[in-house]
Amino acid sequence: MSASASITVTDIDRLLPQTQCGKCGHPGCRPYAEAIAAGEAINRCPPGGDETVTELATLLNRPALPLETDAEFPKAAVIREAECIGCTKCIKACPVDAILGAAKQMHTVIEAECTGCELCVAPCPVDCIDIVPHPGWQAAREEREQQDWLARRAEQGRRRFENRNARLERQRQEKEARRRARMQARQTPAKPLDQTEPVDRAEPVTSTSGPSTPAPAGNTRARKAALSATVRRLEKRLAAAPDDVDTQAALKHARQQLADLQTQVEAPAASAGAHDAAPSSTLNSLRIARSAAKQRLALANRQLAHARRQGGPEDIEAAQALIQRAEKTLQDACQALDNAERH
Repeated sequence: MSASASITVTDIDRLLPQTQCGKCGHPGCRPYAEAIAAGEAINRCPPGGDETVTELATLLNRPALPLETDAEFPKAAVIREAECIGCTKCIKACPVDAILGAAKQMHTVIEAECTGCELCVAPCPVDCIDIVPHPGWQAAREEREQQDWLARRAEQGRRRFENRNARLERQRQEKEARRRARMQARQTPAKPLDQTEPVDRAEPVTSTSGPSTPAPAGNTRARKAALSATVRRLEKRLAAAPDDVDTQAALKHARQQLADLQTQVEAPAASAGAHDAAPSSTLNSLRIARSAAKQRLALANRQLAHARRQGGPEDIEAAQALIQRAEKTLQDACQALDNAERH
């Protein structure tokens, strides 16, 4: 048996920098190590540089080829927090869970856990993420300190990458299990009437000519909750991309469904009286529209600030036009809500 035959993927993975950046063409350092073990080139890791190529060549007894692209110094991402709109797209893109934040809330990068992979830059809709030299690397003055720092970062990056993948797989399995349970519940036939049980013949039979039986309250609440969740999700998507026509149409449709369902729920009470008051479903829909308009205006103001700082005259003019449209939308939404509340 040759020496290279006894080398494992773990041995190769141990030499990679664990930035999980994908610049080698694979979705992480471990997949690249598996590809190297299968015969792929060893010179496709810019963060590892020439030193990693040399170590891989020595381990695998291969020639030390020059890097396909220029070597890179250790980096870190920094979010300009005043411009962050809380879209969470950078959080989903981070392979090591190094970004902290929540929907519609300011995000920040945990510097000590960032590998500088740059995967968070492209998804950001407002371009508020900068890539800078990693402060931890800059603080290491001597070569020994730098090597120790790289080793610690690699170990942490590997561990966090594996933990994130395990969490995502667990969530996927749980989601799939819930989906199968729903499908099974839909396919399970209703339990037939037990013929052995006595039937009270004195019980009057309900006439079929009367009004249909309303849906159970539990079903109505579940549908209302599902529609409300859909509206919130579409509002978040629209806040990140205000000009997305498909999202606008989907949000309008979901709001209408929610309003119709609310009207059905309140129909008995409305028939009993209070015809002079606007249905609460209409008021809720108008309040939702006003909230969405406010979010769109806030997003437009952030885009204008970004254009003034980094864009040109055309970008500024486009952002100002967007603000004017957002202000008009907000004004119309407020006026419609005021009219509904008065009448």
